[in-house]
Amino acid sequence: MWHARVVKARTSAAELVESGHVRVNGTREKSPGHAVKVGDVITVALDRTVRVLKVTGFNARRGDAASARVLYEELSERKE
Repeated sequence: MWHARVVKARTSAAELVESGHVRVNGTREKSPGHAVKVGDVITVALDRTVRVLKVTGFNARRGDAASARVLYEELSERKE
């Protein structure tokens, strides 16, 4: 999630997983280091919203926001 710029810090991503706010393919994830693959659907409860993201690719390094947007497809309407 940090790599794709869904959250600002790796520690924030780990805290979300450990507190039960992340699901991978509908199953609550308990391990922050769980590997995901292309096609996985990640559901994240974040900032009073729920985001549903489908993994579409990976980058070798964390890039800017534009390059991060091609790593996933937003399946839910984001309300702000």
